[in-house]
Amino acid sequence: MTTITFLQLRPADSVNNVWAATRRNEGTLAVEVVSPTAEDVVEAEKGGLLLVCGTEDLPAPAYALTPHQIKVSRKGAIPGWRITVVDAGTRMEVMDALAFTRASFLRTSRSSVRQAAELTGLPGIDVAVSTFVDTVEDALNAVSDGAGDLLLRDWDTERIGELRDALASGQLVERTVFPIDITYDAAAGELDQGTFATYLNQIDGRGRARPRTNWAPGRDVSTPKPDTRISAAWPDEKWREGERVSLHDATPEVAAILNTALDGTAPSRDDVEVLFGAHGGDVEAIADVADTLRQRIVGDDVTFIVNRNINYTNQCYFKCGFCAFSKGPRSLDLRGEPYLMSIEEVADRSEEAWDRGATEVCLQGGIHPEFTGQFYIDVVEAVKLRVPDMHIHGFTPLEIWQGAETADVTVRQLLIALKDAGLGTLPGTAAEILDDDVRLTLCPDKVRTSQWSEVMLTAHDIGLRTTSTIMFGHVDGPRSWANHIEVLRAIQRRTGGFTEFVPLPFVHMGSPIWLRGQSRPGPTWDEVILMHAVSRIAFMGLIDNIQASWVKLGLDGAEALLRSGCNDVGGTLMDESISRAAGADHGTEVSAADFRNLISDLDRNPVRRNTIYEPIEVGLTIV
Repeated sequence: MTTITFLQLRPADSVNNVWAATRRNEGTLAVEVVSPTAEDVVEAEKGGLLLVCGTEDLPAPAYALTPHQIKVSRKGAIPGWRITVVDAGTRMEVMDALAFTRASFLRTSRSSVRQAAELTGLPGIDVAVSTFVDTVEDALNAVSDGAGDLLLRDWDTERIGELRDALASGQLVERTVFPIDITYDAAAGELDQGTFATYLNQIDGRGRARPRTNWAPGRDVSTPKPDTRISAAWPDEKWREGERVSLHDATPEVAAILNTALDGTAPSRDDVEVLFGAHGGDVEAIADVADTLRQRIVGDDVTFIVNRNINYTNQCYFKCGFCAFSKGPRSLDLRGEPYLMSIEEVADRSEEAWDRGATEVCLQGGIHPEFTGQFYIDVVEAVKLRVPDMHIHGFTPLEIWQGAETADVTVRQLLIALKDAGLGTLPGTAAEILDDDVRLTLCPDKVRTSQWSEVMLTAHDIGLRTTSTIMFGHVDGPRSWANHIEVLRAIQRRTGGFTEFVPLPFVHMGSPIWLRGQSRPGPTWDEVILMHAVSRIAFMGLIDNIQASWVKLGLDGAEALLRSGCNDVGGTLMDESISRAAGADHGTEVSAADFRNLISDLDRNPVRRNTIYEPIEVGLTIV
């Protein structure tokens, strides 16, 4: 099936930011000015639009140029993904422009689409024929003649929905001024700062246009999902009031992968990437299959734990671009003052948590410049002395690695010492994305994939079980997500030591990397669904428990994920600082009663568990 892209584009003579913001609110993503000024480019980006320039003389995000303009300019100076060749001139001139620019689009008149498609069908030319269309009928005729890209001006959401439904299922995809699937590194290396930030705010992880909504992980607004379905890919009434798509209506490539999974074979790494790149109705088919597998694997029990987070310091000398929690020792000008709890205070909070019914304390914090591995041992010993039966779930692989280095011991030696002191399990955080190409941008001074894996493999080998996580929706995408899943699957096949998988949607509002204009504003709603649903499918036979993070998504979001493959809602927490520091509006605590009500409303069975998923209470019955 050929993908048909479309761009909502407005021609204009000039631009100001108020006009651009108004057009952006109406759905437009780009403005085209034949002879703009540098100020037009800046004003467009202030309003959230990217500018298409009709001359090669001015630096601009994208260009629509005739063969003559390309001939007199320096060929190859601009990468082809930023160029649209305008079909003006002889066949040889157009071919020359396409061949030497490697442009992404050939724009032609509606009456010339068939002829342009014949030209672009030549070996060695990989370009989509693009044309303006004014009606659904025009669009269908253009596609029939060979157009692969449609330019829409003044189309409302309902008319776009009509076009989507008139084409094959899953065929229509919205783009920005650039084609989809441009890599983060390619865009970062080519675009100036303002253009790059505007582009990132327009796209999802594949470079498709993201839905226009004010929802984001951590923001206290209703999830954008329609009442009758899961995917929020489209805003029109017919989509939002339609029925949730099932496996029967999935696109052939996705359906084949899902049917194989239902037959008991987990998807390959490349199949996982395909599933992560799904759109619209395919997202719903994936969620349905994930929920079927959830029911087969763990039944209708939904688990939770009563626990407390203790973030013992927010001072950290690592410089993770996504982290709004950590503070340098002299960063009093930033939101929140640096703090460091005493070991006695950590023990006090643990005792208080036990008195309130918690069975677990989760100990995590920044890497304080004065910490050594001995600090972590002392904390564990103090908590176990005060509350001997409390399960200590603590210390990320980064803390373990840094602790071993500073104590001049091996990772194994430190983990054995921590286990002997009373450590119960390790959290699988500090993973972010287990793809070093992404880590170089996101957390360049943090442990690499191999080091994170070394800590986990060693922990499992000495009998410490761990969780596993992913933090997604920033500078990543389907390729890096699939790589991350494959790392976790390789570890789990060797050790079986992971108890659960916890996707953590990126909360962008206070994150330094987003404030600098270098990341997307978190994942889209559909990407949140996909991360949980695809994980259920990918981890079949390896990790049984997939958790929904109410801290990032609220209870409303968690409810949707429980219908998309998840079987756990995490912990009551009592304190939660890290997501709040990044701008999350959701509360720092929920009660066990809140969880039971949520789960019962879904006609599922609430089960209070301990850290390693042993049941403590089923309903209101103590096990």
